[in-house]
Amino acid sequence: MSAESGAQVDQGVLRAHAEDAFAGELAALAAADERPRPPRWRLSPWAVATYLLGGTLPDGTVISPKYIGPRRIVEVAVTTLATDRALLLLGVPGTAKTWVSEHLAAAVCGDSTLLVQGTAGTPEEAIRYGWNYARLLAHGPSRAAMVAGPVMRAMSRGLVARVEELTRIPADVQDSLITILSEKTLPVPELNDEVQAVRGFNLIATANDRDRGVNELSSALRRRFNTVVLPLPATADAEVEIVSRRVAQLGSGLELPPVAGAEAELRRVVTVFRELRAGLTEDGRTRLKTPSGPLSTAEVISVVTGGLALAAHFGDGVLRSADVAAGILGAVVKDPAADTLVWREYLETAVRPRADWQDFYRACRDADPV
Repeated sequence: MSAESGAQVDQGVLRAHAEDAFAGELAALAAADERPRPPRWRLSPWAVATYLLGGTLPDGTVISPKYIGPRRIVEVAVTTLATDRALLLLGVPGTAKTWVSEHLAAAVCGDSTLLVQGTAGTPEEAIRYGWNYARLLAHGPSRAAMVAGPVMRAMSRGLVARVEELTRIPADVQDSLITILSEKTLPVPELNDEVQAVRGFNLIATANDRDRGVNELSSALRRRFNTVVLPLPATADAEVEIVSRRVAQLGSGLELPPVAGAEAELRRVVTVFRELRAGLTEDGRTRLKTPSGPLSTAEVISVVTGGLALAAHFGDGVLRSADVAAGILGAVVKDPAADTLVWREYLETAVRPRADWQDFYRACRDADPV
């Protein structure tokens, strides 16, 4: 299967924006879409959901799935953007919040780049506006001296803005969104003026469940969002499919040489992560200690991609246990004191008894520095 169906990508770009990587699919959907579209939307809500979940159009065009999970979650997220409520995608690390956010913006307005990256040091200017200080000093406050932030640009153009890791942003900076989301207005007191949102404007924010204690959202701000929780993959088969697709896309972008035997090893890595995540073996017979980290699907993708690179460049072209063992160890052991014991106990109680996992057991033991 092509890693990026419908892609029209500049080969010099390491990672194209969603609207560029999947331009062919978006154009095909727009051509076939006869349903009502909200103001300034490129596609109808139905077509946006089809873009994310995948499907086949009447002309035979195949739309590759960007998100594998419950359809209702995507429908609620898309519908939210068609209302006056902002969308908050919530979930543990690695549940594709950023990925879904990017593709939603690409499908709705054709521009996923109006992005604020939340950190502990994100200033209010990143959400509102800043100043060109040379012009400010030379001519004083004016519209020409203003430097619009991504949210302000989205408001003035009727597009979708994105705020990543909202709960990592200081609380006073978070609350600068309240007026924007409730009044659809951004005051500019220096000019005794304001920027009003054009129809089509909305905002998608993401936040991790585990970050709620860092800078928890105020009740006033939380009321401005409709919260959609993105769950971890419900089944091993679903997670294997997600990992397979993303690894194929990454491998294509990195131009990795073909590697054989990836499917069996990939499923084994997924099994390890799911068992440690759940604290229970796949057959339900053995309780396990869980490590300190979340062991997300994103980390599974990273481990398998790294293993493919090792197999392609330093192995025999076949993905083997030795190619993924070090990556798994690095993903599981975040706290050397506690997680090392969890990992070694898992190897002895869950992996060693499996007759067909002996190569994996030996590779993981060899990768352990002690």
